[in-house]
Amino acid sequence: MIGFTKDHEWVRVEGELATIGITDHAQSELGDIVFVDLPSVGDKLRIGDESAIVESVKAAGEVSAPVSGEVVAVNELLLEAPGTINSDAQGGGWMYRIRMDDASELDALMDETEYRTHLAP
Repeated sequence: MIGFTKDHEWVRVEGELATIGITDHAQSELGDIVFVDLPSVGDKLRIGDESAIVESVKAAGEVSAPVSGEVVAVNELLLEAPGTINSDAQGGGWMYRIRMDDASELDALMDETEYRTHLAP
């Protein structure tokens, strides 16, 4: 299952783990990403908490936690190669994985069709 937030985060769910990143739309709006600040393994996040920062040549943006839980992994590749988000935002450009506290929070996410509608002018 993959879901999207109105703030352009994506969530891919496998069991009790959720992998989180920013959408392809978000990376294209930001432009060339030059720096990423990720949460630390063990951090406890609540839905809506600032969980990461993405800086590009144009702007900086906050990434909000789309679900609550404990960070169990971060994509350390992004620390050395933040541009991976530009080339593969919804794949190799994932940011962190969280062990979810409450899977019912996923109900608030949009599916891909709803997200595309949300993006439409």
